Amino acid sequence: MTPTTVDASGFTERYRVIQSRDRRFDGQFVTAVRTTGIYCRPSCPARTPKEQNVTFFATSAAAHEAGYRACKRCLPEAAPGSPLWDVRGDVVARAMRLIADGVVDREGVPGLAGRLGYSTRHLTRLLQAELGAGPLALARAHRAHTARALLVGTDLSSADVAFSAGFSSVRQFTDTIGEVFGMPPRDLRARRSHASGVEASAGEIDLALPVRGPIDTVGLFGWMRAHAVPGVEVGGDRSFARVVRLPGGPAWFEVRLADDGRLRLRARLSALADLGTLIARVRRLFDLDADPLAVDEALSQHPELAPAVAAIPGVRVPGAIDAGEMLLRAMIGQQISVASARTMQGRLTTELGEPVSVGPEPMTLFPEPAVIAERGLEVLRGPAARMRAIVEAAGALADGRLRLSPGDDGAEQRERLLAMRGIGPWTADYVRMRVLGDPDVLLPGDVAARAGAAALGLPSDPRGFAAWSERLAPWRSYAMAHYWYAAPVTQAWRAPAETAAVADVPRPRRAPRGGRADIVVTGLAVEIPADSPASRPETESETPA
Repeated sequence: MTPTTVDASGFTERYRVIQSRDRRFDGQFVTAVRTTGIYCRPSCPARTPKEQNVTFFATSAAAHEAGYRACKRCLPEAAPGSPLWDVRGDVVARAMRLIADGVVDREGVPGLAGRLGYSTRHLTRLLQAELGAGPLALARAHRAHTARALLVGTDLSSADVAFSAGFSSVRQFTDTIGEVFGMPPRDLRARRSHASGVEASAGEIDLALPVRGPIDTVGLFGWMRAHAVPGVEVGGDRSFARVVRLPGGPAWFEVRLADDGRLRLRARLSALADLGTLIARVRRLFDLDADPLAVDEALSQHPELAPAVAAIPGVRVPGAIDAGEMLLRAMIGQQISVASARTMQGRLTTELGEPVSVGPEPMTLFPEPAVIAERGLEVLRGPAARMRAIVEAAGALADGRLRLSPGDDGAEQRERLLAMRGIGPWTADYVRMRVLGDPDVLLPGDVAARAGAAALGLPSDPRGFAAWSERLAPWRSYAMAHYWYAAPVTQAWRAPAETAAVADVPRPRRAPRGGRADIVVTGLAVEIPADSPASRPETESETPA
């Protein structure tokens, strides 16, 4: 099967999709029409072309390379991204995640190939063979996507749009927009809608984020609010804001649910060229490229889980805005409640973080790994072995011995993490879920998830929980979200901010060696032997951090 063709059954299925104009498939493939020389999203309202004139492409970049331009009516570049790059873990999917993060723009194709462990020539050959476009063409298509969003969604000048989207010159930007969309930038901008009435402050970018619905915004914003690190993040019922380090410097962003029901991104950046990277990371943080109907349909096939899916359609699994930060936060949260973890992370930020004024109000960047490695023991509190493990992990991140990114191979990343002190299966798999967006991660040791399973009438012992959940592959990460939301101790995550009280709980009480101890985890007490692995300081928590 070539990138420009699919087998007979695949072609028939996709042709039926474009006949029905099914919006669920927007962003998952594009339809090129030989008689017009254009390509469209599956839901394009134009008359359905004849079968003999249609070619399906996996990416818009492949359509560009084949000589097609984007439809002016449906603007396929405005569709959500493909969920395939999270569902799949092969080198092509990993490359696509890194390209979206701007690696080609920052490090070139050699940098991308080096991160993936391939030669430049072999990586180009792999992408060309499967997607019909090499890394440069794929990065170019991503820049065009970002530029279109800025042209129709902001009042930035063409020069600012060009550099924000990652183009090296205004001329390159103008030529690319003309080739991809068949019109100059000014004509593309003239097609924008002013219905939203959104006015961004000076120096801000405010634009809509395409989403494949339905989407559980209550759960997303509730999760973010419950886990928000004081000083770094601010969560509300309909918004989430934070500061983050990007390649060009610190940035502030806010994702909010607008009155028209759309998600919008408001951002202030130190370097406009970081915008494409920020958009990609925000989309991963909020899991905006997921295919919720496919997930819900699969999970609903099981009567035990169907009521939970019906009650919360479009559930999402939050990702990570920064991979190294995600690991350190997960380790800090081991064996303590979510509220206690927030307190410790806030203290760490206050003492070691970097204050910045890039946003509307002064905030603080989460401490860099090098700073935590040097001074973390002065601030962190808890079992000495666990604190040393956190500092050692920060040191490995700082000096490059440990590298984490959305382009990692899942199995290799897990193996690297498990080889480190203080990191066990729960933390390694939780990081894989959040950093890679792996849709099929189950955490059998997670107490809150097992409590949620019990509330749904499912087996709640680790072995029975894992065995029953096997039938939910490849969507076990989304099942985990349903388990968490069903747990009694996490109900505040879905409650309004003014009534949600995420209460802290006592630190684990440990019995003398050989005795028994009650380990309290986010309000759940489970009795385990004090000399078992779960009672040792080196091991990890069993709650979402």
